[in-house]
Amino acid sequence: MNAVTATRIAVTRTETAAAGAAERIQGVREDLPPGEHVLWQGSPSWQFMARHVFHVRQVAIYFVVLAAASAAMAAAEGQSPVAACATLVAMGAAACALLSLLAWLSARTTIYAITTRRVFMKIGIALPGFVNLPLHDIESAAVATYGGGHGDLPLLLEPRAHIAYLHLWPHARPWHVKRPEPMLRGVADSPRVAAILAAALRTRAADAAAG
Repeated sequence: MNAVTATRIAVTRTETAAAGAAERIQGVREDLPPGEHVLWQGSPSWQFMARHVFHVRQVAIYFVVLAAASAAMAAAEGQSPVAACATLVAMGAAACALLSLLAWLSARTTIYAITTRRVFMKIGIALPGFVNLPLHDIESAAVATYGGGHGDLPLLLEPRAHIAYLHLWPHARPWHVKRPEPMLRGVADSPRVAAILAAALRTRAADAAAG
């Protein structure tokens, strides 16, 4: 298992919007409102989703252990170990293939974006939906970085901005059901993305304090 490092992000920000930034989020037909700029946008890594969200590796290990135990028991009884474990191997391969397909589809249909005013999520495989999280509704954020620079960015929302866990899954922090936290999953170069989000939050807080 890769080591995980976690870092808190302060809820204060400085402006990082670059001149000439895109005025439309990928996958969205409408332009952003005047004065709003895209700071970053991207999609999850399907390999990350397969491993850390759909747990393909654990499922594979589970079926390997079952198949090995079945083969050992068959051999002890004088039966063919290959025949005893063939069905379990086939079931394990099918399960891993299905979960990998779900991971690929989830990554392919997901778009994340950070703008000067919000965090945006386009999620859903069969029924795509949009989640808009105004920066002033984000109480705090964090980044968990895994091997290869990919990582998760969970967002703790203000209580008034509650979103149902099932509406967000799998783009939600695991097991935080009572107070769900939207999470950008499998983001490449997650420390850089976290820095962009931190800067956006700082600027938003400074603007709110000045206003």
